[in-house]
Amino acid sequence: MTAPAELRPPVPGPAAAAIRQRWRPATPPWARALGYWMYQYKTTWRGSITTSFLYPVLYLSAMGVGLGTLVNRHAHLVDKVTYIDFLAPGLLAATAMQIGGNDAMYPVMGAIKWVRTYFAMLATPLGVGDVLMGHLAWIALRLTGVTAIYLGIMALFGTVHSPFALLAVPAGVLTGMAFAAPIAAFAATQTNDVAFAALYRFGLIPLFLFSGTFFPVTQLPGWLQAVAEATPLYHGVALCRGLTLGQLAAGPDVVHVAYLAILTVLGFVVAGRTFRARLVT
Repeated sequence: MTAPAELRPPVPGPAAAAIRQRWRPATPPWARALGYWMYQYKTTWRGSITTSFLYPVLYLSAMGVGLGTLVNRHAHLVDKVTYIDFLAPGLLAATAMQIGGNDAMYPVMGAIKWVRTYFAMLATPLGVGDVLMGHLAWIALRLTGVTAIYLGIMALFGTVHSPFALLAVPAGVLTGMAFAAPIAAFAATQTNDVAFAALYRFGLIPLFLFSGTFFPVTQLPGWLQAVAEATPLYHGVALCRGLTLGQLAAGPDVVHVAYLAILTVLGFVVAGRTFRARLVT
């Protein structure tokens, strides 16, 4: 039985549809690319979260507590703090560097050459800039989670001595992005993964060891000290260390933030060009 016309709900016309569209919050196109990486993470998040908790616990237990006991016994203090207090924020920044570098190497190459995810995205209304922005936004989101977990573990080990330590999370994210953006630009130019091994061996690993993470750079020879201070990880380590220890200095901290931000922006600009050269034929 059909209801009388006067009792039927009105059929929404073009005007009603236009009003709904007008009031619907606009989603930036790059957020759709971000959504892909978030959806893909659903299959690997358990292992990722586990290692995010496990690595800081193992590092701080072995290096901070174990080795730190010997260092404190013979050297007493390192830069006027105990060794674990010195080490922990450096490891936070170094971990951000590793996560940012890792997520901008093989995933970028895989999305271009192997899985061809980027090309699938470009078959939709997304542009090259949206594809790049979405991937870098995912790396930043992942860095936020990892650094927040690391800071929580640091607090459990008693290495957080200032309320400004909360800012170590965005500082760690900025450190990771200062590596992720330039490395993504580089990865987009590669046709195989041979160069990635060299980047690890001659780039990330030396930075991990000689950028102030494990000992003050002032203990290096003069020329090597200048080289270390010119690296992005040094600025990330110094910034995170100052925030967690409450040893803030406006001038140097502004320099650290500016250095990392400029490197991130330059990396993004160059990545836009290398992505376009590789993806648009």
